[in-house]
Amino acid sequence: QVQLVESGGGLVQPEGRLRLSCAVSGFTLENYVMAWYRQTQGKDRELVAAITSLGTSTRYADSVVGRYLISRDNAQNMVFLEINLPKEEDTAVYYCNAAQGSWTQLVPKYDAWGQGTQVTVAS
Repeated sequence: QVQLVESGGGLVQPEGRLRLSCAVSGFTLENYVMAWYRQTQGKDRELVAAITSLGTSTRYADSVVGRYLISRDNAQNMVFLEINLPKEEDTAVYYCNAAQGSWTQLVPKYDAWGQGTQVTVAS
């Protein structure tokens, strides 16, 4: 059974930093591209960062380039998202999931999402 458990969210100031974690079980992490998504109320979930199965390549949404850093530890079945210099528009619930499809048009692989972790950016 696939399980995705996100953690590490909270209230952060615009000049701050936050590191989100995603604990994965139920599938072999090293076989999959992984991605972080975020969702705000009334909007579709959007991909913000993705990383290849061995961590050799990453890609980011234009709105977070230079501020977000995705990484992974396949041995520990973990995926991470570091958020630097957050902006108020980064406020959202953040989720992780495996991703599939072409590198520039990734879509979520699993229908069963975790509970997400809330990130709130406020001064």
